[in-house]
Amino acid sequence: MKEIIDIVTAYERALRAQKKTALATVVLVEGSAYRRAGARMLITEDGQLTGAISGGCLEGDALRKARMVILQQEPLLVTYDTMDDDDAKLGVGLGCNGVIHILIEPINDGNINPIMLLKAVISSRGYSVLVTMFNIEDRKAPQPGSCLCLTDGQTIQHLNDFSYENELLEDAQNAMDTQHSVITSYQGYTAFVECVKPLISLVILGAGNDTIPLTKITAILGWHITVIDGRPNYVTSARFPSANKLVVAKPETALDNVELTEWTAFVLMTHNYNYEFAFLKKLLPLHPSYIGILGPKKKLERMLGELEEDGTTITERNLETIHGPVGLDIGSETSEEIALSIVAEIKAVFSHRNGHPLKYKKTVIHSA
Repeated sequence: MKEIIDIVTAYERALRAQKKTALATVVLVEGSAYRRAGARMLITEDGQLTGAISGGCLEGDALRKARMVILQQEPLLVTYDTMDDDDAKLGVGLGCNGVIHILIEPINDGNINPIMLLKAVISSRGYSVLVTMFNIEDRKAPQPGSCLCLTDGQTIQHLNDFSYENELLEDAQNAMDTQHSVITSYQGYTAFVECVKPLISLVILGAGNDTIPLTKITAILGWHITVIDGRPNYVTSARFPSANKLVVAKPETALDNVELTEWTAFVLMTHNYNYEFAFLKKLLPLHPSYIGILGPKKKLERMLGELEEDGTTITERNLETIHGPVGLDIGSETSEEIALSIVAEIKAVFSHRNGHPLKYKKTVIHSA
């Protein structure tokens, strides 16, 4: 999602500068590659690149082909075989042992274009589905490209009398329901039906100095950041320039300023036991997906015990989502290192991963 936001921002900047653009999308990977299907890169006519389709090896050749696409105003399907010696000579040998198919589309302002579909994804607070169609059997045939966006609130499409429209819409809805991307075929055409996850929304309770590195790291990832504290002189844009929302509130009313979704994570690091106690009492019945609590295990045990004595029911579901002490065990000492461990744990939880070193992983890093 962060890459999509960056691409849309770069496109708007290019549009104001009256620069022509093209969008390169990885639509299919056979074998292994540095980036998977769904990776995107915006290319301007003067060679500016936003996003990435590889580790840097494909970008130069893709730029040359994108300029041709901009000139001819026709989508182009390009294939790079990283196992082929000729491709290696072109400087695209990635050592990844795979075949990468990339669709490059010209972007014209007006009507329905790929950027319009990406904007719809950004506007959605939940899962979205993007469909990119291409003809892998006949590369000289028309390449439909980005043709559909399905969100929880709308469907945007330009299928140009595509005879399999109903089947495609059904496949898009299935991808939305299962929250998984798929590759489907329709009599000569292949469709990359991509399920796009929402951005993680991080709510940080506390505006002390140790929360500043946490906002900086998560801003790089593009997460939506809310900082809440009861001290107005701490919750300022000067201290937290990368935060999307700053809230000064008592713990009993702090949640009034938060839109809670399944992608909302809370980290409590106020160093104020009573403030966190009152906030947690309001938060637990809402069953958020992640609650991280800074401090020793004894602090958490005391807090949960006092909450139960105060009449709050602590469920198994609560215990599964509470992470205290917060963060992965990476030997953190400084506030920056602690922030890194917290971010890594949140990412692992929302990706349903265990945070173990990849060297011990018995299967491929990315599922097919």
